[in-house]
Amino acid sequence: MDENAEQQHPTASPSYARAELARAFTTSVTHGDPATRERATARVARWRAVLAGMADGRLRIGSRTPVAGLPAWVTPEVVRGGFATGQPAAGGPLLPHESAAAERAGVPGDRRALFAHFLTEPGLTELWELLDSGRYEVALPEEAALLTVAWLVRAGETDAALELVKTLEPFAGRLRMLPRPSYVSPPGPGALHRRTADDAGWSLALRGPNGRVEAQRESLAVWLPFADELLSHWLEVREPDGTPRDAPDQGRAPAAHDPAAHAPAAYDADWLARGDALLRRYRRLAEEHTRCAKHRRPRENAAILRAALEDVVAGRRPAARLEGLLRHAVASMVRKRGVPGSARHAALRGEQARQAALPAHHLLAQLVVVRLSVLPQGVGIADTAPLLAPVSAREAEESGLPAGTEMPPSVRATVESALSAPLAVLVERGVVPSAEVLAELVPQLVAATTADAYRDGALRTLMASVYRAFRNRRSLLLLHLASQVRVGELPWVRAVAGHRGGDEAVADAARAALRELGTLAVQAFPATLLPNPLVREMSVLAREADLGVPFTEELAADIFMGEFGPKFLVAARVAAELLRGTLYERYYGVDYAAVRNLAITEAGRAAGRSRPARTSPEFGRLCAERAAAERTGGGRGGSVAANGTVIEQAQILTTHNLATLVGRVGITPEPGHDALAVRCFDTVCRLAARVHGERRPLPTIKDAAYAWRQMVFHLSLCADERRAAVLVALDGQAARYPEHVAARLAPALAGLRLAAAGGTFGPDGTADGGRARRLVGWSTGWHWMRDERPSDTARAASRT
Repeated sequence: MDENAEQQHPTASPSYARAELARAFTTSVTHGDPATRERATARVARWRAVLAGMADGRLRIGSRTPVAGLPAWVTPEVVRGGFATGQPAAGGPLLPHESAAAERAGVPGDRRALFAHFLTEPGLTELWELLDSGRYEVALPEEAALLTVAWLVRAGETDAALELVKTLEPFAGRLRMLPRPSYVSPPGPGALHRRTADDAGWSLALRGPNGRVEAQRESLAVWLPFADELLSHWLEVREPDGTPRDAPDQGRAPAAHDPAAHAPAAYDADWLARGDALLRRYRRLAEEHTRCAKHRRPRENAAILRAALEDVVAGRRPAARLEGLLRHAVASMVRKRGVPGSARHAALRGEQARQAALPAHHLLAQLVVVRLSVLPQGVGIADTAPLLAPVSAREAEESGLPAGTEMPPSVRATVESALSAPLAVLVERGVVPSAEVLAELVPQLVAATTADAYRDGALRTLMASVYRAFRNRRSLLLLHLASQVRVGELPWVRAVAGHRGGDEAVADAARAALRELGTLAVQAFPATLLPNPLVREMSVLAREADLGVPFTEELAADIFMGEFGPKFLVAARVAAELLRGTLYERYYGVDYAAVRNLAITEAGRAAGRSRPARTSPEFGRLCAERAAAERTGGGRGGSVAANGTVIEQAQILTTHNLATLVGRVGITPEPGHDALAVRCFDTVCRLAARVHGERRPLPTIKDAAYAWRQMVFHLSLCADERRAAVLVALDGQAARYPEHVAARLAPALAGLRLAAAGGTFGPDGTADGGRARRLVGWSTGWHWMRDERPSDTARAASRT
């Protein structure tokens, strides 16, 4: 977009920044954790910088060049909501590796001097060695700039190198352009990892004792055995005539005997002396073992036995209430577990003692930290099995842990999170539990795919690192359909663009990667919208593959300005070609023939323009009209909820990338569309169960409607007999959830069966007097999936 034209538009409102500043300030002065207060104080400083920059004009929030004096390719420091602070992310004080480089070179410790040094022969030689070894890290794209200059010089591209230096030189004193040294080789192209070995090690090293677990361990090892001693002591009480009381048989408490009914004189001296010793030992144990407080609770059986014993040993008859409690405590303890020493009691206490002797999880975590320490730390773990093996005999001797002890699930999960393997394996093993986590890993895959186009191995490694770093760049808040900066706009990426390989080979690799990624995302997370970071990566692969197909992001309702880019109508045309005449078209009341004609007409207009259109007014008008027809609950236009209804209609028309993946990319999910539909409905039921009694259920309803739409899409691609079988099975699937779930979803199911039978909804999305409804997520009024309004319930009660 033309930046001069962009300046004519107003910037974002500072109200959001003020609210975030207030929240950060409150946290910085009220939170109980010092570390949290310190982080909040840093956020306060950043939000103050945002507001100051907006006030004096140095910041234009909403622009793709929000910081005056910094071009779009410079990575800005961005805080929550996409607000730039005014500082470059690659700025700030020198990092240790920069200071070390300046010391080695014998130059002043500032970035401009370092920049000049690495343009000399010794500096270029050092950079060439880094290029050849591949042992460097690029955390921000700017850190690859000098390496790219060095590669161009070595490749004989002197003019390109000089042009790049000319572009970089004005920022040489502010930006960090030197990579960080690494002791490990770059990751292989096929293996991805969510965390590195040192990430997992740090996470395990920081684990301390679990207070609840240690309290339970203390209870099993100390207080339950002591309670058994108290019970045994009370069971020794003799009858009033001095003869021993018959011991209970097989754990049954005596029916008539009442040890607390006797006066203190009935207890012999030996019993009293041993009781006194028990009480003294209790006080010593209470001082030494403080994790478990259950023994102090007056209503606990052990506390009742102890309190009665204290009275008797002190020469007092227990109070009548305490005597009654004592009778009940003795009887219930014997009835529940048996007499101490009996077979049943001994078996129970033996198992509890075994559990108490198990080593604490944090001690096993420390052992795994030692195992991890011998691995390369900056990459993932190729094989986690040896790290998770039971404690060996040698380790038992060194650590004191029992040999053969298995690693607990919490330790296993942390180590598995650093597994390095193909993406499909990570999903299968649960390392990637959601589409959002998948989106975090995809840049590694896309980086390898896009970098494969470079013929030179060192340049391929360098560009892969640039791409990975670029994908960590936080998105800016942009207005008026401005686009985020693309990796191809970085000057050092442009400088080596001519060294990419043949277009056909690049396109084939990108198509294969996009098909694999799309298939995996849809079949692993069928009920979830593709998150925007994943959509952006797919868009990159689509451009590399030269498919000419659009991927559309989920738009934010709070900053939506009523406009859609042209790609939304193109995506709707793709959906029309796939779904015309299907259940999807009938259920959502879409006229896909009209949508396709609209897209063709607009494409013809665009071909006659000298500049591409920024928006698609006809598509925006269609979405607004459809949203207004559905909006039966009132509400004002222009609100966030009203914006949401318009955005949702765009997602309905385009299928939010599903049609593009199936119709153009050619994904074929293995379970089949019928199996994916069933999984989508299971998610709908789970979300509907959460709506019950929820104070703010609208986000849950929105997610349920999105999962429902995914289900309708997959049902529409099923063969008729498979679709009929799924529709029959839905009621039974809902019956596995609480009763209110089926009742809440009944209107939606009725509407789905109506459409499957060839019926249609009214303009407001209802049929059969409201008993059949079209399920959409956004609403400007009271959504029908919510619990009844309190006023509705009161009116119904008054009528009865």
